[in-house]
Amino acid sequence: MSIIPRPESAPSRLHLEGVTIRYAFPDDFRELARLAILDSRALPEGVVLVAEVGNELRAALAADGTAIADPFHPTADLVSLLRERARQLEAAQRHDERSHPLRRLVPRRRLAGNG
Repeated sequence: MSIIPRPESAPSRLHLEGVTIRYAFPDDFRELARLAILDSRALPEGVVLVAEVGNELRAALAADGTAIADPFHPTADLVSLLRERARQLEAAQRHDERSHPLRRLVPRRRLAGNG
């Protein structure tokens, strides 16, 4: 009898499929409702980020920080990705707000060779 060693860490399905982080669209309502029901939570309101794996919504994060996720799939990493992306978007928005409001009215100099 030969013994086949177990791999130290088998790649999870999450690592084998693409993950897309994006804002939710109005046509995501049914999938968000499905996630909320599966997770026994309220449907998120307002601006919502979603994580898709293989064209299926697996997790969502509302602007207030509440998350819903599919309990039948590993989603802790997806929720972490959503929280990190929300932090990035928040930081970018703060940066934009700090920019001088009249800056966009000042014409940009043309670079050499750009006519």
